[in-house]
Amino acid sequence: MICQTFCVALLYCEFLYAMAAFNLAYPITPWRFKLSCLPDKMDDSSLLPTGISNNDSGLSGENEAALEARFNSSGTDIADLSQATFHCCFWSEQDKNCTVRVDRPEGEALVSTADFSAFQQPGANWNVQCWVTGDLKLLICAVEPSRQNPCKNYDLHLFYALLEVAGGSRLAPQKGSFEIVQCNCSSEDRWECRVPVPAAKLHDSFLMYLKITAAWATFWSPLMSVQPISVVKPEPPLDLHMEITEDGHLNISWNSPVLAPFPLQYQVRYSENSTTVLREVDEMVLAPALLVDSVLPGCSYEAQVRGRRLDGSGVWSDWSTPGVFTTQDVIYFPPKILTSAGSNVSFHCIYKNENKIVSSEEIVWWVNLAEEVPPSQYDAVSDHVSKVTFSNLKATEPRDEFNYDAVYCCQEHQCHHRYAELYVIDVNINISCETDGYLTKMTCRWSANPMQSLVGSSWKLRYYRRSLYCSERPSIHPVSEPKDCHLQDDGFYECIFQPIFLFSGYTMWIRINHTLGSLDSPPTCVTPDAVVKPLPPSKVKAEITGNVGLLKVSWETPSFSENQLQFQIRYGLSGQEIPWKTHEVDDAMIMSTSVPVRDLCAAYAVQVRCRRLDGLGFWSDWSSTAYTAVMDVKVPARGPEVWRRMDGDITKRERNVTLLWRPLMKIDSLCSVRSYVVQHQTPHNGTWVEDMGNQTHLTFLWTEQAHTVTVLAVNSIGASLANFNLTFSWAMSEVSIVQSLGAYPLNSSCVVLSWTLSPSDYSLMYFIIEWKNLDEDDEIKWLRIPSNVKKYYIRDYFIPIEKYQFSLYPVLLEGVGKPKILNGFTKVDEKHQNDAGLYIIVPIIIPSSVLMLGALLIAHQRMKKLFWEDVPNPKNCSWAQGLNFQKNGHSLKSDHDHC
Repeated sequence: MICQTFCVALLYCEFLYAMAAFNLAYPITPWRFKLSCLPDKMDDSSLLPTGISNNDSGLSGENEAALEARFNSSGTDIADLSQATFHCCFWSEQDKNCTVRVDRPEGEALVSTADFSAFQQPGANWNVQCWVTGDLKLLICAVEPSRQNPCKNYDLHLFYALLEVAGGSRLAPQKGSFEIVQCNCSSEDRWECRVPVPAAKLHDSFLMYLKITAAWATFWSPLMSVQPISVVKPEPPLDLHMEITEDGHLNISWNSPVLAPFPLQYQVRYSENSTTVLREVDEMVLAPALLVDSVLPGCSYEAQVRGRRLDGSGVWSDWSTPGVFTTQDVIYFPPKILTSAGSNVSFHCIYKNENKIVSSEEIVWWVNLAEEVPPSQYDAVSDHVSKVTFSNLKATEPRDEFNYDAVYCCQEHQCHHRYAELYVIDVNINISCETDGYLTKMTCRWSANPMQSLVGSSWKLRYYRRSLYCSERPSIHPVSEPKDCHLQDDGFYECIFQPIFLFSGYTMWIRINHTLGSLDSPPTCVTPDAVVKPLPPSKVKAEITGNVGLLKVSWETPSFSENQLQFQIRYGLSGQEIPWKTHEVDDAMIMSTSVPVRDLCAAYAVQVRCRRLDGLGFWSDWSSTAYTAVMDVKVPARGPEVWRRMDGDITKRERNVTLLWRPLMKIDSLCSVRSYVVQHQTPHNGTWVEDMGNQTHLTFLWTEQAHTVTVLAVNSIGASLANFNLTFSWAMSEVSIVQSLGAYPLNSSCVVLSWTLSPSDYSLMYFIIEWKNLDEDDEIKWLRIPSNVKKYYIRDYFIPIEKYQFSLYPVLLEGVGKPKILNGFTKVDEKHQNDAGLYIIVPIIIPSSVLMLGALLIAHQRMKKLFWEDVPNPKNCSWAQGLNFQKNGHSLKSDHDHC
């Protein structure tokens, strides 16, 4: 029981000791304080500085130099102070009470001892300041000796210990628990003691004391206590910047330190230096900016700023790097303006010329030094401030590398080279949106072309979603969200909304951000359901209908279609480049349509697309292409043209006949020919047929008095109905109805044949013209000519020096008549062919004709040039009015082809 009582008493004594030690410790303040040490026998008031009372509790003092001077001039016998004891205390200008004697936590008295020679060294005073670095990792105590004693003459240690807290009470550090820090002498001739501070202990308290050792003395400081969070010294502010505001003020701004753990207050000092005044100002602000009024042109401003904790105690940071700003002789405010087309803006100006501020009444304004602003657009705001206003601005048109208009403030007609910049952007940006056919996403696009006019800007689409449909007048909502958009190869930005709410109203606009400000395009509102681009129709089929001859197209409605649709088809001849034709489908309820086409035997490509019947949304993409197959739609319109080639002896009444026919074109075959069938008819053998397949000739022996052949074209539907008959008759082969035949060469590629007929009672069906080159072994060429033609132009390659044979066969209903055969070309005038003088005159006439023709051509060109200089304009010549001078000849064309 006695032991327990003793232990409780001991613990209670230790608690009282701890509380006494903590309460007697000197609280470290954010400002600088002093450590002064005096010998025990020199506490006479004559040695104390003025204002410090001689009592047991405290000592107040003035500066250390005065204290040392009094001590050194006191006449004290140093020999009597052997082994003198020193008392050290802390004091400051804010707290002049000086604690003389405090016991150390280890149980020893905080006293200093020295031999008698100590007082031969003047000054035992130090300036002390402690702070926590801006990164909250170090507690630094700086100890600065008197000016006469550099810190290298001393050795200094800092003892510190964390004051633990248990059960709400502080526990004194145990003996030997103090840690020691060696303090280093810095280049600024002071000691720096660095104590690491754990991040979790910023709000705890530290106990500390100093030991200062010199060659002649050792000094112990009283206990000090500090809470790290209360002496934080932030880093100096960053990025000090000065500029002229739109209102003509000087804006001094800066950024707070990155590592500041709490809000700061700031102290700004700046100076204004002009040709007429020098002003220095010191102001306290809470925001990281300060506005300076009455800024004048041609002035130099220098500013610095420092920060300190706003709430609670703290240490001022170091001053920031000085910032210097010089105003120009012409001040524009604002110096730059970014605005949208159609808006109104104003510039202000102060003009200084030759150290004299120009009166606002003398200021005029120019744009790009090319256009003077009308005086009605500017006025005098004050004696020295002029204002110009631009209304209903148009978008700036870039000039070379300049994408702004330069606005000049001038004194009458004298302009300074400095100018203000006016950027006008057309923000009428069209945002188009499209919902996919699956109704799962909406893609919005907008052109990036306006962005080229403003370098350094960023453009962002922002939107606000209304729960149901769009409002009548969409507006920019204060609560909006950005949307990521990506530039595509076609120069458009594309943004995708997914998932989407089909019936919600999406109000969106483009925000242009720039260092000069931000602009918003007019808002537009889109409901995804109203901008659907359906899927294309599926299962498209196309065919040419038989007999009727129409292009028939059918399809099926696309999936995910919630509304009635209208349809449109396009078709064209199949090929690499299809010439499309478009056809609107009238009846939206029928999934097919028919279109008349000109060529029933061609392959057609067909596509279909659709759109909402009410006109909302977009046309779908075209469907996959369907192709028609080429099929026979009718029997061939006619049979092929047919002729013959004969061999054999006429006297024996037996000849080999080779039938020749030309393949039918698609327009006549409708649409293909499977085979050619030759029908034979004779008086004795009756009728028989031969299927020739795709061959275009047949040889048979003609032995009968008359032999009629007909060549039919057969396709998948049937045989041709209109055909050419050719009758071979011995009797008709002697009938001659062609009276004359002439062949006249026009050039190397054209010969004209003309003929006359004798009166006849036979029924003429058509003519056959044959021609061949007699000098070469060429095949006979032939043409079928209508019966009413008396002249025909043959196009072929003719060599004038070679001999040709031309034959004209009349094909009668009763059979092929006797041909008219002409060997060679017909001469112009045969009755003079024996005239010898003709051979003399012709060589003379031909060169003369050539020369005359050349002279006429030259004269014609000259006359044409002279004539068309004045005559073409009917206004210059009355007789020329109403005449068409482009018609310089008459048409020589006849009803038939010619060369």
